[in-house]
Amino acid sequence: MATLSDIGVAAAINILSAFTFLLAFAILRLQPINDRVYFPKWYLKGVRSSPTHSGTFVQKFVNLEWRSYLRFLGWMPAALKMPEPELIDHAGLDSAVYLRIYLIGLKIFVPIAILAFAVLVPVNWTNSTLENSKVVYSDIDKLSISNIPNESQRFWAHLVMAYVFSFWTCYVLRKEYEIIASMRLHFLASEKRRPDQFTVLVRNVPPDPDESVSELVEHFFLVNHRDHYLTHQVVYNANKLAQLVKEKKQMQNWLDYYQLKYDRNPSKRPTRKTGFLGLCGKKVDAIEFYTSEIERLSKEEATEREKVKKNPKSVMPVAFVSFRTRWGAAVCAQTQQARNPTLWLTEWAPEPRDIYWQNLPIPFVSLIVRRLIIAVAFFFLTFFFMIPIAFVQSLANIEGIEKAAPFLKSIIEVHVIKSFIQGFLPGIALKIFLIFLPAILMLMSKFEGFISLSTLERRSASKYYLFLIVNVFLGSIITGTAFEQLHTFIKQSANEIPKTIGVSIPMKATFFITYIMVDGWAGIAGEILRLKPLVIYHLKNFFLVKTEKDREEAMDPGSIDFGSSEPQIQLYFLLGLVYAVVTPFLLPFIIIFFGLAYVVFRHQIINVYNQEYESGAAFWPAVHGRIICALIISQLLLLGLLSTKQAAQSTPLLIALPILTISFHRFCKNRYEPAFVKYPLQEAMMKDTLEHAREPNLDLKSYLLNAYIHPVFKDEEDDDNFSMGEEREYDNTLVPTKRQSRKNTPAQSKYGGSSSPSQLQL
Repeated sequence: MATLSDIGVAAAINILSAFTFLLAFAILRLQPINDRVYFPKWYLKGVRSSPTHSGTFVQKFVNLEWRSYLRFLGWMPAALKMPEPELIDHAGLDSAVYLRIYLIGLKIFVPIAILAFAVLVPVNWTNSTLENSKVVYSDIDKLSISNIPNESQRFWAHLVMAYVFSFWTCYVLRKEYEIIASMRLHFLASEKRRPDQFTVLVRNVPPDPDESVSELVEHFFLVNHRDHYLTHQVVYNANKLAQLVKEKKQMQNWLDYYQLKYDRNPSKRPTRKTGFLGLCGKKVDAIEFYTSEIERLSKEEATEREKVKKNPKSVMPVAFVSFRTRWGAAVCAQTQQARNPTLWLTEWAPEPRDIYWQNLPIPFVSLIVRRLIIAVAFFFLTFFFMIPIAFVQSLANIEGIEKAAPFLKSIIEVHVIKSFIQGFLPGIALKIFLIFLPAILMLMSKFEGFISLSTLERRSASKYYLFLIVNVFLGSIITGTAFEQLHTFIKQSANEIPKTIGVSIPMKATFFITYIMVDGWAGIAGEILRLKPLVIYHLKNFFLVKTEKDREEAMDPGSIDFGSSEPQIQLYFLLGLVYAVVTPFLLPFIIIFFGLAYVVFRHQIINVYNQEYESGAAFWPAVHGRIICALIISQLLLLGLLSTKQAAQSTPLLIALPILTISFHRFCKNRYEPAFVKYPLQEAMMKDTLEHAREPNLDLKSYLLNAYIHPVFKDEEDDDNFSMGEEREYDNTLVPTKRQSRKNTPAQSKYGGSSSPSQLQL
C-alpha cells in the first residue's frame, strides 16, 4: 500500500519530468531550425516564413537573443489569449469543442473539491476505524470513507454530498450541451460552402441486368428527386491501385535519399542489399535498384489504372449523389428512398477529407458479420488484458504480497526502492501496456467497415473507453483488492469477504493517483515537446529535403487523436466522480491534469495540429453520454460501498440518484441531440436562400464535379472518365431507357452502360 511518502516520491519524479519537458520545449521552440516543428500550422496557412532565411549563419540555427529566454513560459498566456470565436475560425469547431471537455472538467471538479475538502475530509479524518482494523491501509486511506465506522450517522454527510455533486455535474453538463448545440447550429449556418452540404452517400444500390450502376443512380434520382438532383459520382474499388501508388511513393523517397547521398559524395556510389529490409541478400547499386523498382511499379500502376477504368466489376453499388440545394440533400439524407428499406440507403456524405476510401468497396451485407467478429475479438482482448493489469497491481500492493510471500520482504523493503516501486512504477507500467492499444482498436474499427475517419475515431474511442472501464478501473480495483487482502481472505469466513472488498475499494485511490501523475502530468508535458516529430523532421530535412516543397512535406503537424485522447479524459472524469465522495484526496491531482492539459492542447491546436477533417462537433453526444455513464457508475459503487457499511437509514436514499441521472440523460438526448444527428430543413432553406441572393450565377456543378473522386484519380488529365453525372434541362416528357421494364424516366441517360449492371427500384 503506497504511503504519503511513496506518493511524494512519485509526485517529485513526475513534477521534475513535467518541468524538464516544459523547459526543453521552451528552449527548443525558440530555435529557428525547429520553427517548422513547433509552428507548422502557420506555415500551412501561409502566414509564417522560416527564420532560417535571414540573419547570420549561426542565427539560422540558434536563437542568440538572450531576452527571449527570459520569457520561456510566455507561450502559456499566449495560448489563452485567442478568443473562442477566433479559435473556431482558425482551427474549426471540432478543436474548440474538444478543448471545452477540459474546461468542463475544471467546472465540475473545482467546486466539488472545495466542498469535499471542507465537509468530507474532516468527517473522514476524525475517526480511528482503520487503526483498529486488520486491513492494510495508509495515511491517505484515513482521509477516505473507509475510516468511517459501520452504522455511523456520519454517512449522511456522504449521501448529501453525493446528491450535491451529482446535481452540480448534471447542471454543468446541461449548460454545456445547450451551448455546444447552439455553437454547432451557428457553425453550420455560418461556415463556408462545402461539398458535403450538398451531397448524400447512397449505398446498397440494387443490381440491374440492363443498366450500369451509374445509369441506374442517375435515373433513380431523376425520377424521385427530379427538381433537386444535380450530379453523382460512382465509387470504384481502387484499393489495389492506391496501394501501388503508396508503394511507388515510398520507393521514390528512398531514391531521393540515395540520390542526395550520392550528390554529396560523388566518389562513392551508394549500395543496399536486396533481402528483407535491406539487411540481407545480394548487394546492389541503390540508385539503380530503386529506379528499376519505380519503373516496375509504374507499369503495374498503369495496368491497374486501366483495369479499374474498363472493368465493370470495379464499380461498386455505392455513389455520392449531389443536389442543387442543401434542402434537397437534407430531404434525401433523412428519408427512406425505396419500399424495401434495405435498398437505396442514404446518409449524409462525409466531407472529402473525412472519407476512408479503403472501406467504401466493402459489400454492405458483410458489415454485420464483420462487426460481430470484432465484438467477439474485443471481448477476448478485454478479458486477456486482465493478466498484465494483475501484474501492474502486484507492483502497487507490496505489503499485501508480503503477507502471502514473506521471503520477498528482505528484497523490497529498502525504503528508496520500495517508494519508487509503489509510487511510480505501477503508473508507468500501466502506461506502457496501453501504448499499443489505441492502434489495435483503430484496426478493429477499420475492419468493421466504417467509411469516415471521424466515425472510425468515435468507434475506436467507444471501445477504448469500455476497455478502460473494465480493465484499468474495475480491473485495478478487483485485482488490487485480491492481492492486497490475500492474507486476510484466507483466514476469514466467506460472508466477511464482501465487507473487506467494500472497505478496500477506496484504498485503490493511491494507485490511481500515481497513474494520474504519470499519464496526466508528465504525459501531457511530453505531448508539447513533440520529441518524435522533432527527430523525424530533422532526419528528413537532412536526408531527403531538396526543395521548399520537400521541406513542407517533411513537417508532421499531427492532429488531435480523438480515438485515444478522449477516452483517457473520460477515465479522469470517472475517477474524479467515483472518488469525490469516497477519497477526496484524489481530486487535486485531477484538477491539475485538466488545467495543464487545457493550456497545452490549446497551444497545440493554435500552433501545431492540422485537423484532417471537420465534423462540426458530431462527437459531443458520445462525450456527454460517457460522462453520464461515469456519474452513474460512481453512484452505484457508492451504493454498494455504503451497503457494506450497514448504513441502513441513508443507503436506500441513494437508489433514486441513478434513476434521476438516467432521466436527466434522456431529457438532454431528446432536447439537444437532434442538432448533432439531423440537419434542420429550416436552416438548409435559409442558407440556400442567402447563397442564391449573394451568388445568383454560382456554377455549383463545376464546384461539385470532382469533389468525390478517389484521390488516386484526382491528378489525372482525364478526370472526366471518373466524373459521372451531368446537369441538364429536362421537361416532363417520358423517354425510353435501356431497361426492358419500366421504360420511362424524366430524361434519357447519357451513359453507354460500361459499368456494372444494376436494377432500378421506384
